[in-house]
Amino acid sequence: MNKQTFSLQPFSSTESFPDFKIAGNIARNANLLTISYTLGGDFKEIAIVPPSNAPSRKHELWEDTCFEFFLGIKDSARYWEFNLSPAGHWNVYRFDGYRQGMQEETAFEKLPFNVQSQADGLALVLDVDLSKIVSANQALEIGITTVIKHKNGDVTYWALTHRGAEADFHLRDSFIIEL
Repeated sequence: MNKQTFSLQPFSSTESFPDFKIAGNIARNANLLTISYTLGGDFKEIAIVPPSNAPSRKHELWEDTCFEFFLGIKDSARYWEFNLSPAGHWNVYRFDGYRQGMQEETAFEKLPFNVQSQADGLALVLDVDLSKIVSANQALEIGITTVIKHKNGDVTYWALTHRGAEADFHLRDSFIIEL
C-alpha cells in the first residue's frame, strides 16, 4: 500500500482567507483508492450545501464548495476529474488531454462516499475501485484540489500546488502525487 498525507494551499490573491485548513491523506492498495479530506477551523463564512437525502450524479458541482481530485496515468495525456460535494452529490469526467474531449465517465454508476460534520470541521472519505478505468500496475499521477464558495459569493481555489498564472486544476504538472 502506498499512502501519503497532503495539505492544500489557496491560490494566491490579494484577498484574505478564513482561518481554516484543508488536509487529508490518499492511499492506493492495488486498484482501491482511498482519499480523505478534512476541512477544519473557522468556516462559518463558507457556503456548504446541506446533505441530500438522495445523493446523485450532478454536473457543475465546482460552482459550490466541492472536493476534487484529478487522476492521470503516468506518461499518458488522458486523465479523470472526480467531484465530490459535501451534499453527497458526485461526478467523474474523462479527458483525452488538457481540457480536451471532456466526457462523463460512464464506468462509474455511483460513487458512494461518507461526509461527516464535526464540531470543528467537515470530513469526507471516498473508497473507489479504479479497475474500471486503470489497471493495478499503471502508475498514477494525482492532483488534489478543493473549491471553496464563501457565503458572500466569492470562490477560492485550493490545491497541492498552483503552477499556472491563474488557478487551473487541469494543469498536468500539478498532479504531483504518484501512486
